[in-house]
Amino acid sequence: MRFLGIDYGTRRIGLAHGDELGIATPLPALTDADPAKRRAGLAAMVKQRRITEIVLGYPLNMNGSAGFKAKEVDAFAESLRKEFGLPVHLVDERLTSHMAQAGMTQQELREIRAQGIIDSRAAALILQDYLDQRFPPPLPGAEF
Repeated sequence: MRFLGIDYGTRRIGLAHGDELGIATPLPALTDADPAKRRAGLAAMVKQRRITEIVLGYPLNMNGSAGFKAKEVDAFAESLRKEFGLPVHLVDERLTSHMAQAGMTQQELREIRAQGIIDSRAAALILQDYLDQRFPPPLPGAEF
């Protein structure tokens, strides 16, 4: 199993990779200004990494309701299903961008925002959440 975590945005798409070992690793974000080039980059990543499942951050409102952005992600998820024929799992992404920025200074944030580093860190957090649910770590003291 090979998973691609995605933090979808209209300007940048953060990416992360994981497998059944249960560890999500950030990948370079797709930051091209042309949406068609970002989509082509995504297709290349799916093929290159031989992705079998996609995990997509789902931007719920703080009260748990689905707003405008969630409907946009629903449409993106459906387009991924049609294009790649892969399962697409939606994972609550509330506060992942905030967590991805934790510990960074304002100067650091300004310098790396355009590179998509925060977006890919957020994608790794989204994917890690999914992997932790799918492949829970063994309980302390459990024998192997």
